Amino acid sequence: MTQEPVKREKNTLADYLSLGPMLGYFLRVFKKDGGSGHINFNLRMMHGINRISILMFLFCLIVIIVRRLFL
Repeated sequence: MTQEPVKREKNTLADYLSLGPMLGYFLRVFKKDGGSGHINFNLRMMHGINRISILMFLFCLIVIIVRRLFL
């Protein structure tokens, strides 16, 4: 039994620079689970810290680029 090779589409530059998944992560609203009735506090804090670290990274990246270009 032989398997057929899976066709893979080539990624374009637009695929790499799409901001949809990142914006979806920042704008995600945590919904309550139907079974448990509450949101896990640790999970919410983890996502909050991840958001803060991503924002700090982007801010610092912008500062570095501005310093290189204008100073």
